[in-house]
Amino acid sequence: MNAYDSLRMQDLMAPHGYEPTETVEEADLAILNTCHIREKASEKMYSEIGKIKKLREKHCSPDHKLTLAVAGCVGQAEGDEIFQRAPYVNIVVGPQSYHSLPELVAKINRKEKHLIDLDFVEEEKFDKLPVNTNDQGVSAIISVQEGCDKFCAFCVVPYTRGAEFSRPFEKIYREVLELASNGAKEITLLGQNVNGYHGLDLNGNTMNLASLIRNLEKIENIERIRYMTSHPIDMDDDLIDIHGSSSKLMPFIHLPVQSGSNKILKAMNRKHTREEYLEIIKKLRASRPDIAISSDFIVGFPGETDEDFADTVDLVKQVEFSQCFSFKYSPRPGTPAAVKIQVPEEVKVERLKILQDEIQKHQLEFNKSCVGKTLPVLFYRDGKFSNQIIGRTPYMQSLHIDNVGEDYFGKIVDVKITKAQLSSLSGDV
Repeated sequence: MNAYDSLRMQDLMAPHGYEPTETVEEADLAILNTCHIREKASEKMYSEIGKIKKLREKHCSPDHKLTLAVAGCVGQAEGDEIFQRAPYVNIVVGPQSYHSLPELVAKINRKEKHLIDLDFVEEEKFDKLPVNTNDQGVSAIISVQEGCDKFCAFCVVPYTRGAEFSRPFEKIYREVLELASNGAKEITLLGQNVNGYHGLDLNGNTMNLASLIRNLEKIENIERIRYMTSHPIDMDDDLIDIHGSSSKLMPFIHLPVQSGSNKILKAMNRKHTREEYLEIIKKLRASRPDIAISSDFIVGFPGETDEDFADTVDLVKQVEFSQCFSFKYSPRPGTPAAVKIQVPEEVKVERLKILQDEIQKHQLEFNKSCVGKTLPVLFYRDGKFSNQIIGRTPYMQSLHIDNVGEDYFGKIVDVKITKAQLSSLSGDV
């Protein structure tokens, strides 16, 4: 989502003469687009601001003015405090108010010192964003839903991104058409709770995510569709069924469960049980037997006992996820779980190691199960070696081929899988 927002900020500033540069020394405007999910996000931001300040002082001449802006969720959470801790920051904007950047930058250029916009008006943001002109290449991302109404006890998203909001179908469709005309073959529909999508169709009626996918797959040049991130309580049968009927929806889903313990799920305010999650997995595999399933896990949530953790490991063994993200719980200021009695750090470290070992075992087994198969791979970027190109399988695996004799970049090519590692595959065209 932040990568998408950063692209849109480029779109916003382009009509005002701004274009991207890779070096801060050349920049007239530097924007730090921030996320508040991970631990110590704000401290990392202040550290980066300090580096920019030093570069500016060392390399910028007195007549070269660098405007420094903080955007995103840390900006939303910290607000005016950023100006107090880092007075050389000029602008602070939240994730729902960055459409005001051109106006704020213009005011700074007219000698105003500190400006802030943290409004939560999602419709206004999307109404004021220009047409997406960024050429994202063959694999593009598009925001269809933002915000969250779930209020999980560990999460800051409802406070930094606001309530759930879904973009109208027409605007999404037009943006996907533009992406397709720029060469996109794969699109990923983004949302904090993307499967809670409830945008309006052309007749003013509410449509769900499955209906949105059915309409977008009619766009001829779009050959692959993905979506993330989903919440279990919004996995309706219509969305599950389309995994079995759509030829363009990829056989992969990222469906965070966070814990395998019903007690901890309740404490997290996840609004689903272990049994309900497993039933969704069963339905997904009935609809699309080869579907790959990814998830998120938090270990050491306040109140988690050895038995609760054992339930999480057991769930991993049952589902056999193709890949996962797993983290130690870290308190987010302002969230309900932050004030609970915390699990000791050394216990979190030990549990995370056990869980990750189990996750990686299943991830490697899934990758090895692909050896000998021929999979369609979309090649979208160069590898780290000069004779290497990287692609993505339908199951969201990274794959590389060597000694490229032809130009496969931007194409979907059949590749026979010859080798499987923990985090990637390799093969021959």
